Amino acid sequence: MSGIVPELAVIDTAGSIFDRGDRYEIPLYQRPYAWGEEHIERLIEDIDDIPTGSDQKYYLGSLVVARKGDSLWEVIDGQQRLTTLYLLLSALGIRSDEENGALTFSCRTKSDYTLAHLGKLDISGEVEDKLVEQNISTGMRVIKQKLDADFIGERRAELKRKLERTYLYRIEVPEYTDLNHYFEIMNTRGEQLEQHEVLKAWLMEPLSGRDAAMFASIWDACSDMSCYVQMRFDVPIREKLFGWGFDSFPTSARIRSVPWNTEKGGNSLGIKDIVSSRSVGEGQRGEEDDDPSRFESIIDFRFFLLHVLKVFAHTKGIVGKDADVPLMASLLDDKKLGQTFREVVSKGLREGDPVDRARFSIEFAECLLQTRFLFDKCIVKREYVGGDLDGKWSLKELRRKSYRYSNTKFKRTKYQWASTLDKTNKSVLMIQSCLRVSYTSPKVMHWITELLTRMMDDPSLAGSEEFASIAEECASGAAREFLVSGDYMQGVNTPHIVLNYLDYLLWSREKRRYDDFVFEFRTSVEHWYPQNPSDDTFVKWGEVDRFGNLCLVQRNVNSKFSNLNPVAKKSTYQEMIAKGSLKLRRMSELTQGVEDWKGGVCQEHEREMLGILREACGIPSDLTLND
Repeated sequence: MSGIVPELAVIDTAGSIFDRGDRYEIPLYQRPYAWGEEHIERLIEDIDDIPTGSDQKYYLGSLVVARKGDSLWEVIDGQQRLTTLYLLLSALGIRSDEENGALTFSCRTKSDYTLAHLGKLDISGEVEDKLVEQNISTGMRVIKQKLDADFIGERRAELKRKLERTYLYRIEVPEYTDLNHYFEIMNTRGEQLEQHEVLKAWLMEPLSGRDAAMFASIWDACSDMSCYVQMRFDVPIREKLFGWGFDSFPTSARIRSVPWNTEKGGNSLGIKDIVSSRSVGEGQRGEEDDDPSRFESIIDFRFFLLHVLKVFAHTKGIVGKDADVPLMASLLDDKKLGQTFREVVSKGLREGDPVDRARFSIEFAECLLQTRFLFDKCIVKREYVGGDLDGKWSLKELRRKSYRYSNTKFKRTKYQWASTLDKTNKSVLMIQSCLRVSYTSPKVMHWITELLTRMMDDPSLAGSEEFASIAEECASGAAREFLVSGDYMQGVNTPHIVLNYLDYLLWSREKRRYDDFVFEFRTSVEHWYPQNPSDDTFVKWGEVDRFGNLCLVQRNVNSKFSNLNPVAKKSTYQEMIAKGSLKLRRMSELTQGVEDWKGGVCQEHEREMLGILREACGIPSDLTLND
């Protein structure tokens, strides 16, 4: 084994990483390919973040391998990333020979078969469906749709150039290493220090005494996104912060009235102190009858911090020194978490003066707790109860069961000025779940920032019927842009939010009829009349990309669905359609014959759907819509 760790360029003059004679084998003791849409899109976005026109290298991480022959390597760690690169390079046309065995899965014939037929997965009759490994097939579809949506023309060429500056480290383990044991160690090793922990130390540098104790207690409580923030404080402090019912907004006066434990919080903490005391430990978790860990946040703490920073800058009037340069980037980039905070402090102005670091840290901690309280109460989450492994959308608030006892319960978030509490809660839950499944990347969940900002401006909105309208505005804006563009022939590039928002409007009009409808991650735009008719049994249609012919389906829907005619889809996939998007259900109901669909039914359906969107978005009725 050489002492030098080689850098592997993903692309160089000799070709791609898979074209240089090396072969990589995924052993059976590793799990199959399992990356989903979020991981795949994030890898592509990370590569796209490489500065254009620079010589800067970007390292995807390390590939840990064991030598099995002169050019054969067993992959011990990094197979998910390596497989995704293989799919990406194939989708970009950089690899032309998919059957050269550069990447194989030991004893997994479906995976090998799928890799060898990547270019034929969407071509009817070219592959045996029963031999296809669905996770790899779905991953390829995710990549192709991401490229078709965001990397067209020069953007795709630039992505290829950035791949030429993308590298992996290939780390070879010593000969005679027990690979099974090594793999187990690799997957149970301790976590490295996270960015938000480094940021915590930097924010605490100017603090001491009671201020440091307050900051540390609030930060640690908020960093646990697995339960409601109230449960991370001892009952006496909880009562001071959130009132006797545990459900009151934690005002600055409440926060400052708490006798923060200066011995526990101490002076400003360094990196070593933070690492040695990661556990939160003050809250009395488990005391309540309802399990507080049954909820899952839709974002993690790093992204939550970025949302809060934008809310904080807005509420405190912090602006950039250069009025023409945004103080913060539009995208929420967790890789630049610490940099974003430091730039707000160094480049920001507050009432014309530079930002004071100590004041910034103290007031940010207050805003962090306040925003987290509103987030827990009013932002949709996943709830897992009764052994439900899939979870369901939930919008609940935590309250004390009895003033005599500290036990808590979860109730649907109240909208006290609403005429019907349950209906308003359901509407807010539906529009937020609509937004969540539309904006799958945490980098673009700007709707969360908008809702939190509006509530921080006026916390009473968290308990008002008006909140539902504010949430709807977050969806209708994108739909309005789509309508005004006048381009209703976008096909697979049609914004998902437009189709999901239309489903929300259809549900709103007939709630009783569509009581079973829920928003799921239907992230593939499907043509009802297919792009590629199966076995040439019917002809292609030049208007296949029109809005009336489109709907959203889950990516794992059998690829045969894509190539069938509308009548065949309706009869063959009745169960899937009955649980599918509302626009899909409507198209199925309207379908009587293939020629009828093309000859006028589709066009009429499109006019009706665009009319519903137009009415909801306030688009004048005399605006001409394409037929």
